[in-house]
Amino acid sequence: MAEQAPTRPQSQPSGRARFWLSMAWVMLMLFAFLVGIRGMGTGFKDVGGDALDTFFAATQNPFVGLVVGILGTTIVQSSSVTTSMIVAMVAAPQNPLPIANAIPMIMGANIGTTVTNTLVALAHMGRPDEFRRAFSAATCHDFFNFLAVVTLLPLEIATHMLETLSGSLAQVVGVGGGGRFPNPVKAAAKAALQPIQAAIEASVPTVHLQAIVLIAVSMLMIFFTLGQIVKTSRALAGPGAREVLTRSLDRNPYVGIVVGIVVTVAVQSSSITTSLMVPLAGAGLVTLEQVFPVSLGANVGTTITALLASMAAPSETAALAVQIAAVHLLFNVIGICLVYPFPRIRQIPLNGARWLAHLAVKSRNLAIAYVLMVFYGLPALLIALSRLLGA
Repeated sequence: MAEQAPTRPQSQPSGRARFWLSMAWVMLMLFAFLVGIRGMGTGFKDVGGDALDTFFAATQNPFVGLVVGILGTTIVQSSSVTTSMIVAMVAAPQNPLPIANAIPMIMGANIGTTVTNTLVALAHMGRPDEFRRAFSAATCHDFFNFLAVVTLLPLEIATHMLETLSGSLAQVVGVGGGGRFPNPVKAAAKAALQPIQAAIEASVPTVHLQAIVLIAVSMLMIFFTLGQIVKTSRALAGPGAREVLTRSLDRNPYVGIVVGIVVTVAVQSSSITTSLMVPLAGAGLVTLEQVFPVSLGANVGTTITALLASMAAPSETAALAVQIAAVHLLFNVIGICLVYPFPRIRQIPLNGARWLAHLAVKSRNLAIAYVLMVFYGLPALLIALSRLLGA
């Protein structure tokens, strides 16, 4: 009698069913993310001009704006969350955050996001050679972002280049007319937000406090939904992402940039892409020169989140939302164009990462001090410097 093939338990969906269930969950979380963005914009509209004026006055100083971006991203461990909140503040229907104030915050978010892969590298401390490779792979991302900010922030202060280019790009995209065409995504997000607003209004006494609660609830929604998108996308990618990376990096180095963009868009997190490269580098499977372009591509890929967030902006501020999202994209693309095509300039972040890794292997305390100083001490120094210059 022939043996019957084992049957799959009824309670366990097939691999294809799990894939589509995961995709449906990602889409649901993406919609909830857009609702959160809409809620933040509405909350900032109602919170009152006096409270926002104090914050906006502080962020007029570009050093303070940079600090806000660094610390915000370091705390939540996600530049996507930070940039999404910046988009919501810029797109607030009333008292929007000025674009000029938001640009240094975007730059700071780029620096803050590198803390994750640097922390991953610290897990390799027990093996010196492995730690050297892993730490240099992690910090080349740091050095590039520092170089980009040091170059482009003074240029932006002097010429408003990013503000001008992003404004032109927003007009080309065609959002400058203030929502001339109906947007079903915005309409659905607005409708989904109404029950949340009604529940808050029924339980919170004053309009000002209602606005604060709505902002807090919206921030939690953004944080939770992005976390779920990242978690589910990472599970969908699984070992496939690692295989794509290792197979592609032996080709033209510019392929590494494309791979970094594609993987980051797929998993909705530059931290995952760059953190994935650190253990591969530590194991000697990829070189520092192969890691670097993937990190640059991850910087570009993560800008998709701000672009998605701009979809939830009210029609009257849609152009501003797209403009600040475009700033994030332009900052990273221009930074790559200024650094990567030129071998001598390209070696600056690579040599800096090698030098720092060499010191870190000699002193583990120095490696820990580097993380504390760059992501916490540097913001404190910038605040002190801004007060000194303002005095």
